[in-house]
Amino acid sequence: MLRSTSSENCKYLNTFAEIRMKAEKIRTLFPVGTRVELVHMDDPNAPSVGTRGTVMGVDDLGSILMSWDDGSRLNVIQGKDEVKRVDS
Repeated sequence: MLRSTSSENCKYLNTFAEIRMKAEKIRTLFPVGTRVELVHMDDPNAPSVGTRGTVMGVDDLGSILMSWDDGSRLNVIQGKDEVKRVDS
């Protein structure tokens, strides 16, 4: 049987709260419909640098859900990938 101490529970709750706060900040910076341009994506199947796309949402981990103009749907992973906002 696995048991966790209250300090372990507190650590996980604090981590979850931090992740949630970061996701909310990203939602504010990249609301649905925002146009972005890919600067870097750490994925062998990534769209080309410079590809533009539209933000479809932000998940609870802070990943930006994308619809790229080239048809790709790969998400932007915070801390690994980079996009910049552009005027539509």
